[in-house]
Amino acid sequence: MIIETERLILRQWKDSDIDPFVKLNLDEETMKFFPSTYARDVSEKLINREIERISKDDIGLLAVELKETGEFIGFIGLARPSYETHFTPCTEIGWRIYKDFWGKGYASEGARAVLDFAFEELGLEEVVSFTSRLNLASIRVMEKIGMVRDTDGDFKHPMVEDDSELKDHVLFRVRSVNG
Repeated sequence: MIIETERLILRQWKDSDIDPFVKLNLDEETMKFFPSTYARDVSEKLINREIERISKDDIGLLAVELKETGEFIGFIGLARPSYETHFTPCTEIGWRIYKDFWGKGYASEGARAVLDFAFEELGLEEVVSFTSRLNLASIRVMEKIGMVRDTDGDFKHPMVEDDSELKDHVLFRVRSVNG
């Protein structure tokens, strides 16, 4: 599965993505809205899980590279959370981009293309996204790609410690125009 935009290629993972992905997940600024950074083995397991998910389900977190240079810059894609909340089961859109590439519109550009794929190719009726209420940059991306906050859907993330400032999450939704 490959999704192309004007500046990006979203694709299956390659061995050459491992080291830059590990570096991405060890960066404290990139991971500041997660409970912790990810050790190498966690990043490698995540890649292996996504390779399998993409080949089996046609959904997953896709590696993102710049068309112009072929450089790996992060991931954008779809997932189905394995934990229970009031809005699961669901399909979630998410992204993680190297901080050197923040503010250039890459997350929004790739996420719009993934939403198009979700609605047009997979026939999904709705996609959600959520983040810590403190993550204003991701909230802006959600708004830019046409998602709307469901204030009644905000929740305490079950995978975040109760005493963490990251516990409170905002929920955004977008529905297919055909849905």
